[in-house]
Amino acid sequence: MDFIDELKQLSKRVETLKDRIPTEEATKTSMIMPFFQLLGYDVFDPNEFLPEFTADVGIKKGEKVDYAIMKDGKPIILIEAKWCGESLDKHGSQLFRYFGTTSAKFGILTNGIVYRFYTDLDEQNKMDNKPFLELNLLDIKDWYAVELKKFHKDSFDEETIFNTASELKYSNEIKQFMAQQLKNPSDDFIKYILSHVYSGVKTQSVIDKFRDVVKKSLNNYISELMNEKITSALKSNETVEQVEPEAEEPESKEVKNESRIETTPEEIEAFYIVKHIARELDCKDKLTYKDTGSYFGILYDNNTRKWICRLKLDGNNKYIYLPKEDKDQEKFPIENIDDIYNYEENIKKVIARYGL
Repeated sequence: MDFIDELKQLSKRVETLKDRIPTEEATKTSMIMPFFQLLGYDVFDPNEFLPEFTADVGIKKGEKVDYAIMKDGKPIILIEAKWCGESLDKHGSQLFRYFGTTSAKFGILTNGIVYRFYTDLDEQNKMDNKPFLELNLLDIKDWYAVELKKFHKDSFDEETIFNTASELKYSNEIKQFMAQQLKNPSDDFIKYILSHVYSGVKTQSVIDKFRDVVKKSLNNYISELMNEKITSALKSNETVEQVEPEAEEPESKEVKNESRIETTPEEIEAFYIVKHIARELDCKDKLTYKDTGSYFGILYDNNTRKWICRLKLDGNNKYIYLPKEDKDQEKFPIENIDDIYNYEENIKKVIARYGL
Protein backbone atom coordinates (compact mmCIF):
# COMPACT_ATOMS: atom_id res chain seq x y z
CA MET A 1 0.00 0.00 0.00
CA ASP A 2 1.32 3.44 -0.95
CA PHE A 3 1.99 6.00 1.77
CA ILE A 4 -0.87 8.24 0.60
CA ASP A 5 -3.26 5.25 0.77
CA GLU A 6 -2.11 4.48 4.32
CA LEU A 7 -2.68 8.13 5.20
CA LYS A 8 -6.20 8.02 3.76
CA GLN A 9 -6.87 4.83 5.72
CA LEU A 10 -5.83 6.61 8.92
CA SER A 11 -8.07 9.52 7.94
CA LYS A 12 -11.08 7.17 7.80
CA ARG A 13 -10.16 5.83 11.23
CA VAL A 14 -9.97 9.35 12.67
CA GLU A 15 -13.31 10.27 11.10
CA THR A 16 -14.91 7.22 12.71
CA LEU A 17 -13.40 7.74 16.17
CA LYS A 18 -13.36 11.52 16.67
CA ASP A 19 -16.86 11.83 18.14
CA ARG A 20 -16.40 8.87 20.50
CA ILE A 21 -13.14 9.83 22.19
CA PRO A 22 -13.72 11.60 25.54
CA THR A 23 -10.19 12.35 26.79
CA GLU A 24 -6.71 13.48 25.82
CA GLU A 25 -5.23 10.08 26.75
CA ALA A 26 -7.71 8.29 24.50
CA THR A 27 -6.82 10.72 21.70
CA LYS A 28 -3.12 9.87 22.12
CA THR A 29 -3.53 6.10 21.98
CA SER A 30 -6.29 5.93 19.35
CA MET A 31 -5.29 8.70 16.94
CA ILE A 32 -1.90 10.27 17.58
CA MET A 33 0.26 7.19 18.17
CA PRO A 34 -1.02 5.49 14.97
CA PHE A 35 -0.05 8.64 13.04
CA PHE A 36 3.55 8.38 14.17
CA GLN A 37 3.55 4.63 13.57
CA LEU A 38 2.64 5.51 9.99
CA LEU A 39 5.81 7.63 9.90
CA GLY A 40 7.88 4.56 10.77
CA TYR A 41 8.48 5.15 14.49
CA ASP A 42 8.19 2.43 17.12
CA VAL A 43 5.84 4.20 19.51
CA PHE A 44 6.49 1.55 22.18
CA ASP A 45 10.25 2.04 22.21
CA PRO A 46 11.21 4.90 24.58
CA ASN A 47 14.62 5.15 22.90
CA GLU A 48 12.77 6.27 19.79
CA PHE A 49 9.42 7.65 20.90
CA LEU A 50 9.69 8.91 24.46
CA PRO A 51 6.52 9.85 26.39
CA GLU A 52 6.55 12.50 29.10
CA PHE A 53 9.87 13.97 27.99
CA THR A 54 11.31 16.33 30.61
CA ALA A 55 11.99 19.85 29.28
CA ASP A 56 13.01 22.17 32.12
CA VAL A 57 11.89 25.75 31.44
CA GLY A 58 13.85 28.43 33.32
CA ILE A 59 13.33 28.04 37.06
CA LYS A 60 10.53 25.54 36.42
CA LYS A 61 11.85 22.00 36.70
CA GLY A 62 10.17 18.82 35.59
CA GLU A 63 8.09 20.38 32.79
CA LYS A 64 6.83 17.56 30.60
CA VAL A 65 6.30 17.39 26.85
CA ASP A 66 3.84 14.68 25.81
CA TYR A 67 6.29 12.99 23.43
CA ALA A 68 9.76 13.46 22.01
CA ILE A 69 11.06 11.62 18.98
CA MET A 70 14.62 10.66 19.86
CA LYS A 71 17.74 10.06 17.81
CA ASP A 72 21.10 9.14 19.32
CA GLY A 73 19.73 9.95 22.76
CA LYS A 74 18.64 13.48 21.84
CA PRO A 75 15.20 14.87 20.96
CA ILE A 76 14.74 15.84 17.31
CA ILE A 77 10.97 16.52 17.38
CA LEU A 78 8.81 17.62 20.33
CA ILE A 79 5.11 16.72 20.28
CA GLU A 80 2.40 18.40 22.32
CA ALA A 81 -0.89 16.48 22.25
CA LYS A 82 -4.42 17.68 23.01
CA TRP A 83 -7.87 16.13 23.10
CA CYS A 84 -9.43 15.78 19.64
CA GLY A 85 -12.35 17.98 20.66
CA GLU A 86 -10.09 20.91 21.57
CA SER A 87 -9.00 23.77 19.36
CA LEU A 88 -5.22 24.12 19.01
CA ASP A 89 -5.29 27.91 18.92
CA LYS A 90 -4.87 28.29 22.69
CA HIS A 91 -2.01 25.85 23.13
CA GLY A 92 0.87 27.02 20.92
CA SER A 93 2.49 28.94 23.81
CA GLN A 94 3.04 25.74 25.79
CA LEU A 95 5.08 24.14 23.03
CA PHE A 96 6.77 27.51 22.50
CA ARG A 97 8.14 27.39 26.09
CA TYR A 98 9.58 23.91 25.67
CA PHE A 99 11.13 24.47 22.25
CA GLY A 100 14.06 26.70 23.23
CA THR A 101 15.21 24.45 26.08
CA THR A 102 16.10 21.40 23.96
CA SER A 103 18.12 20.51 20.87
CA ALA A 104 14.97 19.69 18.89
CA LYS A 105 14.55 21.79 15.74
CA PHE A 106 10.91 20.85 15.13
CA GLY A 107 7.77 20.96 17.23
CA ILE A 108 4.37 19.43 16.45
CA LEU A 109 1.12 20.54 18.06
CA THR A 110 -1.80 18.19 17.44
CA ASN A 111 -5.23 17.11 18.58
CA GLY A 112 -5.08 13.95 16.47
CA ILE A 113 -6.96 15.63 13.62
CA VAL A 114 -4.96 18.76 12.88
CA TYR A 115 -1.14 18.66 12.92
CA ARG A 116 0.82 21.91 13.08
CA PHE A 117 4.55 21.75 12.38
CA TYR A 118 6.84 24.46 13.78
CA THR A 119 10.52 25.36 13.57
CA ASP A 120 12.68 28.47 14.16
CA LEU A 121 12.74 30.27 10.81
CA ASP A 122 12.31 33.78 12.22
CA GLU A 123 14.77 33.62 15.12
CA GLN A 124 17.22 30.83 15.93
CA ASN A 125 16.26 28.60 18.90
CA LYS A 126 12.93 30.41 19.27
CA MET A 127 9.86 28.68 17.90
CA ASP A 128 7.94 30.64 15.27
CA ASN A 129 4.47 31.88 16.14
CA LYS A 130 3.05 30.37 12.96
CA PRO A 131 3.51 26.80 11.71
CA PHE A 132 5.31 26.21 8.44
CA LEU A 133 3.00 23.28 7.73
CA GLU A 134 -0.53 22.42 8.80
CA LEU A 135 -2.36 19.21 7.93
CA ASN A 136 -5.95 18.18 8.55
CA LEU A 137 -6.54 14.43 8.49
CA LEU A 138 -10.23 14.98 7.75
CA ASP A 139 -9.32 16.77 4.52
CA ILE A 140 -6.47 14.77 2.97
CA LYS A 141 -4.55 16.35 0.08
CA ASP A 142 -2.20 14.36 -2.14
CA TRP A 143 0.66 16.76 -1.39
CA TYR A 144 0.47 15.79 2.30
CA ALA A 145 2.32 12.59 1.45
CA VAL A 146 5.25 14.52 -0.03
CA GLU A 147 5.67 16.70 3.07
CA LEU A 148 5.07 13.96 5.63
CA LYS A 149 7.56 11.63 3.95
CA LYS A 150 10.26 14.09 5.02
CA PHE A 151 9.40 13.31 8.65
CA HIS A 152 9.44 9.55 8.12
CA LYS A 153 12.01 7.74 10.25
CA ASP A 154 13.77 6.32 7.18
CA SER A 155 14.11 9.66 5.39
CA PHE A 156 14.25 12.27 8.16
CA ASP A 157 16.89 14.88 7.35
CA GLU A 158 16.88 18.07 9.38
CA GLU A 159 18.63 20.15 6.73
CA THR A 160 16.29 19.09 3.93
CA ILE A 161 13.17 19.90 5.96
CA PHE A 162 14.53 23.22 7.19
CA ASN A 163 15.53 24.28 3.65
CA THR A 164 11.99 23.79 2.36
CA ALA A 165 10.17 25.01 5.49
CA SER A 166 10.51 28.72 4.71
CA GLU A 167 9.11 28.42 1.18
CA LEU A 168 6.37 26.11 2.40
CA LYS A 169 5.35 28.46 5.24
CA TYR A 170 5.01 31.56 3.09
CA SER A 171 3.58 29.66 0.14
CA ASN A 172 0.77 28.37 2.35
CA GLU A 173 0.11 31.84 3.78
CA ILE A 174 -0.02 33.34 0.28
CA LYS A 175 -2.44 30.64 -0.86
CA GLN A 176 -4.67 31.27 2.16
CA PHE A 177 -4.60 35.00 1.47
CA MET A 178 -5.46 34.51 -2.21
CA ALA A 179 -8.23 32.06 -1.36
CA GLN A 180 -9.76 34.66 0.94
CA GLN A 181 -9.50 37.37 -1.73
CA LEU A 182 -11.14 35.10 -4.31
CA LYS A 183 -14.02 34.53 -1.91
CA ASN A 184 -14.35 38.06 -0.53
CA PRO A 185 -11.85 40.68 -1.76
CA SER A 186 -10.76 43.10 0.98
CA ASP A 187 -10.87 46.89 0.57
CA ASP A 188 -7.06 47.10 0.49
CA PHE A 189 -6.84 44.40 -2.16
CA ILE A 190 -9.45 46.14 -4.33
CA LYS A 191 -7.62 49.46 -3.91
CA TYR A 192 -4.42 47.82 -5.12
CA ILE A 193 -6.17 46.43 -8.22
CA LEU A 194 -7.87 49.76 -8.92
CA SER A 195 -4.55 51.62 -8.66
CA HIS A 196 -3.56 49.84 -11.89
CA VAL A 197 -6.83 50.06 -13.82
CA TYR A 198 -8.87 53.00 -12.48
CA SER A 199 -7.75 56.61 -12.56
CA GLY A 200 -10.56 58.12 -10.48
CA VAL A 201 -10.72 58.69 -6.73
CA LYS A 202 -10.99 55.40 -4.81
CA THR A 203 -13.89 56.29 -2.50
CA GLN A 204 -15.67 53.63 -0.45
CA SER A 205 -18.59 53.66 -2.88
CA VAL A 206 -16.20 53.05 -5.80
CA ILE A 207 -14.53 50.20 -3.90
CA ASP A 208 -17.92 48.61 -3.14
CA LYS A 209 -18.94 49.03 -6.77
CA PHE A 210 -15.84 47.19 -8.02
CA ARG A 211 -15.93 44.41 -5.41
CA ASP A 212 -17.99 42.01 -7.52
CA VAL A 213 -16.08 43.00 -10.67
CA VAL A 214 -12.75 42.13 -9.05
CA LYS A 215 -14.12 38.89 -7.62
CA LYS A 216 -15.57 37.75 -10.95
CA SER A 217 -12.43 38.74 -12.87
CA LEU A 218 -10.15 36.79 -10.55
CA ASN A 219 -12.32 33.68 -10.59
CA ASN A 220 -12.69 33.84 -14.37
CA TYR A 221 -8.93 34.10 -14.74
CA ILE A 222 -8.41 31.03 -12.51
CA SER A 223 -10.97 29.11 -14.57
CA GLU A 224 -9.18 30.06 -17.80
CA LEU A 225 -5.85 28.87 -16.40
CA MET A 226 -7.41 25.55 -15.37
CA ASN A 227 -8.94 25.08 -18.79
CA GLU A 228 -5.57 25.74 -20.42
CA LYS A 229 -3.94 23.15 -18.15
CA ILE A 230 -6.62 20.57 -18.96
CA THR A 231 -6.33 21.24 -22.70
CA SER A 232 -2.55 20.97 -22.52
CA ALA A 233 -2.75 17.71 -20.57
CA LEU A 234 -5.18 16.21 -23.09
CA LYS A 235 -2.88 17.15 -25.96
CA SER A 236 0.15 15.66 -24.22
CA ASN A 237 -1.77 12.42 -23.70
CA GLU A 238 -2.59 12.25 -27.39
CA THR A 239 1.04 12.61 -28.39
CA VAL A 240 3.62 10.28 -26.90
CA GLU A 241 6.66 12.45 -26.41
CA GLN A 242 10.16 11.02 -26.65
CA VAL A 243 12.80 12.58 -24.43
CA GLU A 244 16.06 12.58 -26.34
CA PRO A 245 19.25 11.68 -24.47
CA GLU A 246 21.46 14.67 -23.84
CA ALA A 247 24.68 12.91 -23.02
CA GLU A 248 26.40 14.59 -25.94
CA GLU A 249 24.70 17.94 -25.54
CA PRO A 250 27.22 20.80 -25.35
CA GLU A 251 26.89 22.77 -22.14
CA SER A 252 26.61 26.02 -24.05
CA LYS A 253 23.38 25.02 -25.76
CA GLU A 254 20.56 27.43 -24.87
CA VAL A 255 17.01 26.29 -24.33
CA LYS A 256 14.48 28.05 -26.51
CA ASN A 257 11.95 30.18 -24.72
CA GLU A 258 13.72 29.57 -21.39
CA SER A 259 12.20 32.74 -19.99
CA ARG A 260 8.75 31.16 -20.31
CA ILE A 261 9.64 28.08 -18.27
CA GLU A 262 8.04 27.91 -14.84
CA THR A 263 9.52 25.39 -12.43
CA THR A 264 6.70 23.94 -10.32
CA PRO A 265 6.72 23.28 -6.56
CA GLU A 266 6.34 19.57 -7.35
CA GLU A 267 9.56 19.65 -9.39
CA ILE A 268 11.39 21.42 -6.57
CA GLU A 269 10.14 18.76 -4.14
CA ALA A 270 11.43 16.08 -6.51
CA PHE A 271 14.84 17.76 -6.53
CA TYR A 272 14.99 17.67 -2.72
CA ILE A 273 13.97 14.00 -2.72
CA VAL A 274 16.95 13.19 -4.96
CA LYS A 275 19.20 15.35 -2.74
CA HIS A 276 17.99 13.38 0.24
CA ILE A 277 18.82 10.11 -1.53
CA ALA A 278 22.31 11.49 -2.26
CA ARG A 279 23.04 12.40 1.35
CA GLU A 280 24.60 9.00 2.11
CA LEU A 281 27.12 9.56 -0.69
CA ASP A 282 28.14 12.88 0.88
CA CYS A 283 27.62 14.78 -2.37
CA LYS A 284 24.16 16.36 -2.08
CA ASP A 285 25.68 19.83 -2.45
CA LYS A 286 26.92 18.89 -5.92
CA LEU A 287 23.39 18.35 -7.21
CA THR A 288 21.65 21.03 -9.28
CA TYR A 289 18.65 21.05 -11.57
CA LYS A 290 17.77 22.30 -15.04
CA ASP A 291 14.20 22.84 -16.21
CA THR A 292 14.00 22.64 -19.99
CA GLY A 293 10.23 22.85 -20.19
CA SER A 294 9.92 19.41 -21.79
CA TYR A 295 11.45 17.74 -18.75
CA PHE A 296 13.01 18.54 -15.38
CA GLY A 297 16.61 17.35 -15.18
CA ILE A 298 18.75 16.79 -12.07
CA LEU A 299 22.47 17.16 -12.72
CA TYR A 300 25.72 16.26 -11.04
CA ASP A 301 28.18 19.15 -10.71
CA ASN A 302 25.89 21.33 -12.88
CA ASN A 303 27.05 19.33 -15.92
CA THR A 304 24.41 18.37 -18.51
CA ARG A 305 26.63 15.43 -19.53
CA LYS A 306 26.26 14.10 -16.01
CA TRP A 307 22.51 13.96 -15.60
CA ILE A 308 21.25 11.84 -12.72
CA CYS A 309 17.61 11.59 -13.72
CA ARG A 310 14.97 13.40 -15.72
CA LEU A 311 11.37 13.83 -14.74
CA LYS A 312 8.22 14.48 -16.71
CA LEU A 313 5.53 15.52 -14.24
CA ASP A 314 2.97 17.22 -16.48
CA GLY A 315 -0.55 15.87 -16.74
CA ASN A 316 -1.62 12.41 -15.61
CA ASN A 317 1.31 10.53 -17.15
CA LYS A 318 4.44 10.98 -15.03
CA TYR A 319 7.81 9.40 -15.80
CA ILE A 320 11.34 9.16 -14.46
CA TYR A 321 14.22 8.65 -16.90
CA LEU A 322 17.52 7.15 -15.72
CA PRO A 323 20.78 7.08 -17.73
CA LYS A 324 22.37 3.74 -18.60
CA GLU A 325 26.12 3.20 -18.78
CA ASP A 326 25.97 2.92 -22.58
CA LYS A 327 24.59 6.50 -22.78
CA ASP A 328 21.10 5.18 -23.46
CA GLN A 329 18.27 5.74 -20.98
CA GLU A 330 15.49 3.84 -19.21
CA LYS A 331 11.96 5.17 -18.77
CA PHE A 332 9.74 4.23 -15.82
CA PRO A 333 6.17 5.39 -15.07
CA ILE A 334 5.51 6.89 -11.63
CA GLU A 335 2.24 7.85 -9.96
CA ASN A 336 3.72 10.71 -7.94
CA ILE A 337 7.11 12.03 -6.87
CA ASP A 338 7.14 9.75 -3.81
CA ASP A 339 7.77 6.91 -6.27
CA ILE A 340 11.24 8.36 -6.88
CA TYR A 341 12.24 6.52 -3.69
CA ASN A 342 11.51 3.25 -5.54
CA TYR A 343 14.56 4.00 -7.71
CA GLU A 344 16.84 5.03 -4.85
CA GLU A 345 19.45 2.36 -5.58
CA ASN A 346 19.47 3.18 -9.31
CA ILE A 347 20.01 6.86 -8.52
CA LYS A 348 22.84 6.09 -6.10
CA LYS A 349 24.57 3.98 -8.76
CA VAL A 350 24.36 6.84 -11.28
CA ILE A 351 25.78 9.32 -8.78
CA ALA A 352 28.55 6.87 -7.87
CA ARG A 353 29.58 6.63 -11.53
CA TYR A 354 29.99 10.40 -11.70
CA GLY A 355 31.43 11.28 -8.32
CA LEU A 356 33.25 8.32 -6.80
